[in-house]
Amino acid sequence: MADPSSYRPRPGEIPDSPGVYKFRDEHRRVIYVGKAKSLRQRLASYFQDLANLHPRTATMVTTAAAVEWTVVSTEVEALQLEYSWIKEYDPRFNVKYRDDKSYPYLAVTLNEEFPRVQVMRGAKRKGVRYFGPYGQAWAIRETVDLMLRVFPVRTCSAGVLKNHQQKGRPCLLGYIGKCSAPCVGRVTAEEHRELAEEFCDFMAGRTGTYIRRLEKQMTAAAEEMEYERAARLRDDIDALRRALEKNAVVLADATDADLMALAEDELEAAVQIFHVRGGRVRGQRGWVTDKVEAVDTAGLVEHALQQLYGEERGESVPKEVLVPALPEAADTVGQWLSERRGAQVSLRIPQRGDKKDLMETVQRNAQQALALHKTKRASDLTTRSRALEEIAEALGLDSAPLRIECFDISHFQGEDVVASMVVFEDGLPRKSEYRRFQIKGRVGDTQVWHGEGQDDVRSMHEVISRRFRRYLAEKDRTGEWIGADDPGERDGMPGTATHPSHPSHADHASHADHADHAGGPGGPATDDDGRPRRFAYPPQLVVVDGGQPQVAAARRALDELGIDDVAVCGLAKRLEEVWLPGESDPVVLPRSSEGLYLLQRVRDTAHDFAIRYQRSKRTKRIRTSPLDAVHGLGERRKQALIKHFGSVKRLRQATIEQICEVPGMGRKTAESVVAALAAAAPAAPAVNTATGEIMEENDGGSTA
Repeated sequence: MADPSSYRPRPGEIPDSPGVYKFRDEHRRVIYVGKAKSLRQRLASYFQDLANLHPRTATMVTTAAAVEWTVVSTEVEALQLEYSWIKEYDPRFNVKYRDDKSYPYLAVTLNEEFPRVQVMRGAKRKGVRYFGPYGQAWAIRETVDLMLRVFPVRTCSAGVLKNHQQKGRPCLLGYIGKCSAPCVGRVTAEEHRELAEEFCDFMAGRTGTYIRRLEKQMTAAAEEMEYERAARLRDDIDALRRALEKNAVVLADATDADLMALAEDELEAAVQIFHVRGGRVRGQRGWVTDKVEAVDTAGLVEHALQQLYGEERGESVPKEVLVPALPEAADTVGQWLSERRGAQVSLRIPQRGDKKDLMETVQRNAQQALALHKTKRASDLTTRSRALEEIAEALGLDSAPLRIECFDISHFQGEDVVASMVVFEDGLPRKSEYRRFQIKGRVGDTQVWHGEGQDDVRSMHEVISRRFRRYLAEKDRTGEWIGADDPGERDGMPGTATHPSHPSHADHASHADHADHAGGPGGPATDDDGRPRRFAYPPQLVVVDGGQPQVAAARRALDELGIDDVAVCGLAKRLEEVWLPGESDPVVLPRSSEGLYLLQRVRDTAHDFAIRYQRSKRTKRIRTSPLDAVHGLGERRKQALIKHFGSVKRLRQATIEQICEVPGMGRKTAESVVAALAAAAPAAPAVNTATGEIMEENDGGSTA
């Protein structure tokens, strides 16, 4: 526990201007981000008698080891920078709302040549128009099914679209009139896009004008005695009205607004948002949060507004936002919302009428959400606490292991050897810190073994060494070892322990094959600015998937690096025994033990994570084409070659002159292609296992 006076800025050092500040812990991780109209006044409030601070604030300032600030010109800039830093650093003491479920959206992919209507979850993509969120995916599908009669927009995947373009005939929806069949040219790309835009307009609430237009067309068709067309228009109008009935009118003046309500207690808060468009509730979502900082209702509203609209632009930000309490800097937040919409946004508390009545409904939803969350979490918190205490007692630890890292090795018949690292904090998975490794058979500069074969013990030694060598390197870079003359001999460790001359090969989920360098010295994920770094934070307990040999290898790797404050254990699958270093007998936890359940979950998560990575690498290796060996041949020209010749088999039979006919292919590259295909042995022919017949290679494609 740090003394706040040890890092308190000197008098007069803090500017009296708007800005954003960061508190860091001893590992240089950003643990809290805040903004202030006056940095001097706000930061001074943290450095006072701890007895006068809120307990959560006191915990934060005693956990911190440094404070930094950035001056901005306006309060709106401070609001935007605070949101960006909270998203980037993920500070542990900031309020962070988390969705109580993954909500589905109705999405229209306007960024494609033929826009597609589909159900989407997860992060929003650029160029896609979203409507919702909805409570259930089936509700979206029912609405879309009704509206496709009037707006026959494409709903098929890119693969299905391409398949029917090649076949020259539409799918079933095209035959029954629920798709305009752009795949076969029934409509042009411009006509299909116009359909998609009309669909979006209708979903955005501009319904009355469109229905009145259809009614006029129906009347005109009836007067001209085109009764079949009039009947079809009548059915279209009925379909649209049934779709509208699924969203009851709640505000008679066709209001576009978001209504936000909060329910809170001393420890947690729940927020519910109703999205009202055209006077109808078009979507609903809810969040919950732990109140890890001293914050009132107005502060919770401000945090919720930041999270709700931080990534939104244009019409996604409504004209009106109704809240239960105005943020402290309401004018600043309102100006920020207006900038994101590109037009004036009204931020206010409803006082009377339909909007106040609807706000009460949203409030009841928030109260029910908080009650349900507390009912679920009460037993969860108790169970996790008991599990961590049982693990600490069984392993003889001084305190409960709040951060557990588990490692597993996976391979396929000795090939594609990989490892996984999963992280559990406070008994819950922290997926953003999962890591994947390619086993290279190297530790530092020394090749300790060949990466082939099934030596899980040596693989475990390597991966533990690489993970903690990176931790020591990060610790050295951030200056936690102060006063040592030789950086290579700090804490009595040789220079190679903290300054490896070769970067390790830890893999990140988004850069699975060559991700080490992103976390290495100078890499973008290891800046000294507090961003979440790969290996900068040590665990209290390392769990390995295996028995005594794997545990011994992990302990030996830590001892070689001089790390003696991290406990190690292994969980063997056969009898679920817990092995400790240097012990000839395992620790046997009761089958009903919550501690054993948690260890099993950690181990199984690491195992699944490693298996998925290993399979993806094996699949990638199997799908490797001889064209991959051609230097300078990019993916686009590979596809052009396959498209031109139809398959690798036909390409192998082509001459250099025929290859040169492909756009973008020069003679030198064509010669390289011919040489690469000649050097690569063709794949063995497929065999029909039922008849024994040797089957010819499919000319439609190749995996050679």
